[in-house]
Formats: sequence, C-alpha cells, structure tokens
Amino acid sequence: MKKISVLIAHYNNGRFFEDCYLSLIQQTYQNWEAIIVDDASTDNSLEFIKSIIKDDTRFRLFINDQNKGCGFTKGKCVEYATGDICGFLDPDDALFPQALEKSVEKFTDGSIVATYSKMLMCDDNLLPQNVYSGTKQIYNDPYFFNCPLQVAHFFTFRKEIYCKTQGINPDLKRAVDQDLYLKVLEYGQAVYIDEVLYKYRLHSAGISQQNTKQSAKESFAYVIYEAMKRRGIKEINNRKVPENYTNPQEIHDLINYQVGFFYRLERKLRVFFRHSDLFIFSCFIEFSGANAFNFALV
Repeated sequence: MKKISVLIAHYNNGRFFEDCYLSLIQQTYQNWEAIIVDDASTDNSLEFIKSIIKDDTRFRLFINDQNKGCGFTKGKCVEYATGDICGFLDPDDALFPQALEKSVEKFTDGSIVATYSKMLMCDDNLLPQNVYSGTKQIYNDPYFFNCPLQVAHFFTFRKEIYCKTQGINPDLKRAVDQDLYLKVLEYGQAVYIDEVLYKYRLHSAGISQQNTKQSAKESFAYVIYEAMKRRGIKEINNRKVPENYTNPQEIHDLINYQVGFFYRLERKLRVFFRHSDLFIFSCFIEFSGANAFNFALV
C-alpha cells in the first residue's frame, strides 16, 4: 500500500482544525501521515492543535521559527513528508471519507503524476453551499496554465515527481497551489476524479478571502509567466512572450484567447478523443475583422 502524506500548512486557524482532524481519522484508507507546519501562529492555535492530535503518531507537527509565508511553509510540508504520494489539505477545510482511497488508487499507472477532484463550497460552519463548477478534465500540454481555473482541490501528486521540479517558490504569498500544479503537470498526466472529495470552507479569515482580486490576479500572472519561461515558450497565439515580467495584465492578455469558444471546443475534443484511434488535427479559421482561432477537426 502506498503511503500518502497529507500536508497542512497552518497559520492562526486553530478554531477550525477539529473538522480537518476528524476528516482525517475517518478516512477509509489507513496508510497515511499528516504533516503540519505552523507558520509561527500568533494566537492559541498550537496549544489547541496539540490537544487534539495528542499522542497520535500519524500527526507530525513542525513550527517555523518566524513567519515565512505560504510558499515557504508549503514547501517545508513537502520536505518533511515521507509518503509516496502527497496532497495539501488546508487546516480550515476537510476531506470526504474516501478522499485518500480514491486518490491513491489512481497511481497504479506509472505515467500518472497527479490526481484532482471536485470540491464542495461550504459556509463558515462547513455546511454545504454548492459544488464548484469550474473543475474539469484538462488537456495537459505546454500551453495549459490552469487559467481559467480547472484544477483545484483535492490535488495529490507523486513526491518523486515533485523532487524533479524546482519546488514551490518559497517567496510566493499567493497562487502557491497554482505554482505547484503547473510544475508537477510538466512531468506527466493527471487523473480527474469526477467526484466531490474536498470541503472548502468560505470564511472571512481565510487566505483566499483576504486577497483582493487584483492582488490574486498579479500573483497568478507571475506564476504563469514563470511557467512560460520554464517551458521555453517564446510565442503564444502569434504574440511574443515578454523577455521580462513587468506587467501582469500583459500576461493575462497573452492567454485570454483560451476562454474563447473555438479554443474551448478544441480542448474538449482533444480530451474526448485522447484515447481513441481517431485522428485529430488543428487548423485555423479567420473571420473578417477578428483574430484567428485554432480549432480541432476529427
């Protein structure tokens, strides 16, 4: 049985941790460990967490000597992990009972480097609101940047693959998960588990809720630009990738075509026929006064 490390980067979220803890001890898959790295919390979270996990050796708690931020702390989580498979769980969120089992079983194929599933959006009390609709089966190629968002929680990955990447950027405060996804997916394919395995809590103290839209957009643009440079992409949709990162909007404009109808149609066709014997090729059509669109023919 493969061992899975559940990675929990924590900061001042002790009041929500019990739900996270209970969701782990109720897992149907038993070969797991929980790595908790506290980023120098300033409230009583540590005492509360210690009182919950007590002497359960499956939980390993580490503490940063000073506040380092999300990127550094998540990187430390992976560093301390001893499992074959890793997956991040935020301390204010929770997993469904079969989340680990259904994720680990997909790694029997050696070409699979990651899995991801659907997430349930919940209120402050972790009561269901709605299933996030953006998660979809992706067509993973060098031009996949997860924008708009298609890969999210619950994301699991092979640690050996992560070690081949540059690792999570320790200087990132936001878009840390996106940095992880794009780096891991450069080494292989991901399995989309078409089931809800993750409970995502929406509350005012959450990191995602604290970010302004503009700040998050800028961080995402930087992560995407770094992916372009790693992949050696010089041009996208007949437009040159800038030599240096100076303008976040310029990066978003470069990939804006990916929200267009023809591009989305091509991706859907490629995903649908990926494992078939049908031949798919791309071509361009151009409308008067409009940009060229790339689409697939079967």
